[in-house]
Amino acid sequence: MNHNYHIFLVEDDLSFGAVMKSYLEINDYTVTWVDDGKYAVERFRTGKYHICILDVMLPNVDGFTIGKEIRTMDKNIPMVFLTAKALKEDILKGYNLGADDYITKPFDTEVLLCKISAIIKRQSTSPATNESIFNIGVYRFDSKLRQIQRDDEIQKLSPKESDLLKLLCENKNELLPRETALRKIWGDDGYFTARSMDVFVTKLRKFLSGDPNIEIKNIHGSGFSLEVKA
Repeated sequence: MNHNYHIFLVEDDLSFGAVMKSYLEINDYTVTWVDDGKYAVERFRTGKYHICILDVMLPNVDGFTIGKEIRTMDKNIPMVFLTAKALKEDILKGYNLGADDYITKPFDTEVLLCKISAIIKRQSTSPATNESIFNIGVYRFDSKLRQIQRDDEIQKLSPKESDLLKLLCENKNELLPRETALRKIWGDDGYFTARSMDVFVTKLRKFLSGDPNIEIKNIHGSGFSLEVKA
């Protein structure tokens, strides 16, 4: 069932890497394995992949650097970081690069398999993310230029304001879970980050307040919903 999914694996431990590659292939994934960080980016550039699994501690080039480079080539590809360290700073660094998950060694390969399946399921059921122009009531939102336009009036947005509004637009009239927005944009779903997101939502409400048919609803305990009346 997974034969169409190609995993890009970067792991320098030859024994562990071989086991992971075999296990994933047994479960019908196609796997490209690179065992040295300095070759990873070029190898990624020559293929087409659906998910990256990157060890953090690598010879020559570390997993975070590789992940950052890959992000410049494919901003949407899911990433899972592997590490022997459970430091909060490293975990946050991974999430700030857009990691979908972070697994501390040693781990059960079945757990990894479940996480991969969950990520792929999210990707296949999530709205398309390549759209950059959204019509919101009387407003036109350009996520690439990070601006909201109404007639000749233009409101510039900060990167996080634009990212949050884009997520709301992609889930228009549906629930955007708070944790999803926090993880995707801030890389952290802690209390203080959540309070920060509330401030951004308030700003977006103000920017869109000129159209009474637009409302960003707070779904208590769950998240937010951008609702636009026809």
